[in-house]
Amino acid sequence: MNTPFFSVIVASCNAGVRLPATIDSILAQTFEDYEIIIKDAGSTDGSLSAVPSDPRIRLICRRDRGIYDGMNEGVACAAGEFLYFLNCGDRLHDRNVLEHVYGAIRAHGRGTDYNEGEHAIWYGDVFEMRTGQIVAANPSMTHFAMFRTLPCHQACFYDRALFAQRGFDLHYIVRADYEHFLWAVICGGAVTHALPLVIADYEGGGFSETKKNREISAKEHREIAERYFSPKERTLFTLYLLATLQPLREKIAHGKRTAALYDGIKNAVYRHKRKRSGG
Repeated sequence: MNTPFFSVIVASCNAGVRLPATIDSILAQTFEDYEIIIKDAGSTDGSLSAVPSDPRIRLICRRDRGIYDGMNEGVACAAGEFLYFLNCGDRLHDRNVLEHVYGAIRAHGRGTDYNEGEHAIWYGDVFEMRTGQIVAANPSMTHFAMFRTLPCHQACFYDRALFAQRGFDLHYIVRADYEHFLWAVICGGAVTHALPLVIADYEGGGFSETKKNREISAKEHREIAERYFSPKERTLFTLYLLATLQPLREKIAHGKRTAALYDGIKNAVYRHKRKRSGG
């Protein structure tokens, strides 16, 4: 079997019409060297019957212990050089996303600064459907940037070698993707590459954003930060965020009436940083 360039992994369970909408956005891509792995945990709502028939789609049906376990099981079956995780209800932003990401990776591979042993995470921006705004990712993954926030996994393409040693840590219910990103960069030596590209339309309002899971998310963030950042870093980063009114800015960023202003300012700052760095 030929090795596809991308493995797109979709974890599913009773997703209704959201599953075929997500799959359709992948099948519409102009770049075609990919496989789609649907890891379904036992849907009973008929959603699987609406999935198009295509030789690039592999369906794996068995129970799992949650979305990250499903994603890990998808990884175990993946053959692609780069892994990409797309949740049900989310969509690739346009028909050219995979083509642009492929071009950027291959162009870097031909560059003089490419290291054959390098393992990389390529990431871009997302369009937040709930607020109607583009949410830009920080173009520089410093320790402070990673402590504060990371690009969501719907914006990230992972070198498959980063999952060869370990997958998502199932100890974490909401923040397993955050923990794995930190492990890959800080412990696994992954190099991060920012793309000036909107990768996905992010549905939002799902599992991680319920009131209960927001509380779990905050707890898990604290626990993960203790694993990967020194006490001095955690103290300095927390004081800086409090001094710059980070809790208030979070509310503004997620408000339907205020998100446009907040994201407009933040995106302009990140665009300036990209220009300065030549990205």
